[in-house]
Amino acid sequence: MNVPQTSLEYSHFPVMLNEVIKICSPEKGGNFVDCTFGGGGYSEELLKFPNTKVTALDRDNSAESRAKRISEKYLNRFSFYNEKFSNLDKILEGKDKADTIIFDLGTSLFQLMDLERGFSFNSKNRLDMNMGLSSISAEEILNNFGEKSLKMIIKILGEEKESAKIVKNILKVRKIERISKVTQLVEIIKKSKKKNFSKKTNVCTKTFQALRIFVNKEMTELVEGIIKATKFLKKDGKIIVVSFHSLEDRIVKSYFKNYSENNILPSRYLPEIKDKKIIFFKGKNNKLIRPSDTEIKKNPPSRSAKLRFAIRNKEDFIEPKNFKKKFVKYLNLEKLNA
Repeated sequence: MNVPQTSLEYSHFPVMLNEVIKICSPEKGGNFVDCTFGGGGYSEELLKFPNTKVTALDRDNSAESRAKRISEKYLNRFSFYNEKFSNLDKILEGKDKADTIIFDLGTSLFQLMDLERGFSFNSKNRLDMNMGLSSISAEEILNNFGEKSLKMIIKILGEEKESAKIVKNILKVRKIERISKVTQLVEIIKKSKKKNFSKKTNVCTKTFQALRIFVNKEMTELVEGIIKATKFLKKDGKIIVVSFHSLEDRIVKSYFKNYSENNILPSRYLPEIKDKKIIFFKGKNNKLIRPSDTEIKKNPPSRSAKLRFAIRNKEDFIEPKNFKKKFVKYLNLEKLNA
């Protein structure tokens, strides 16, 4: 897999904004939920239509200042919560059901540019990688977790083929000194990786992705988030997910496909889920939408974005327990402790 730089850069930009707005149909009015507020691109565009209301959330408390500007502009039509989307039910319980719920996954430009947070390869600061409301840092993982756990995190969440060598060198360095700075990790990875100057992707990308995902429990957040979003959608309501790497897209693709009316098996590598009585979505829900050539030229990192959406067929909701079982490898991995 080629891990796109997009998942680590500029993902707060409203990628495929035109496509998202077209799917939302805000000209008809309605209630919309922006689960990854970031810079507010989707929220603000939806609020330009007079009969819309937007509920936005973001786990990063730095987003509150950006949300305040929009709140002052649109008064009673916008509300913001500093919360993870795994807790979507706490926010939406008792409110009118949503017409569309949007997830734009990945790290925001604001997080990347704040070098003190340790998301960027160019940072010289502490290895943090906390998007907000997380209980652990990348520094703690690198210095406290055992060899087996580190290999699993980097290999599975980063899909890094050279995880064993990277971990071996991490263990060597941490015996001498604590690995606390981004520069230390970058040096370790560069020494561990085979030199391939033809690759456009930074050699650190996969390891940084793995640590960031683990710190923020991103696989668990996604699984919990899209299940809870389904519960709070109106009939004919839509879930839209913009993802930036294969692990995210695999989860979204499987969920939409297996709980749709047609329930056609997408691949022999994705065994059919046996929740036979659970149907959430209408018809075919596996269409993949990519950014246009025009958008990619204006914003090259958007080239790796993938948009999928599904349309709710009814308002009944049954917990899809087998869906969680399908991705239990990721969910259990994110529960590891030092």
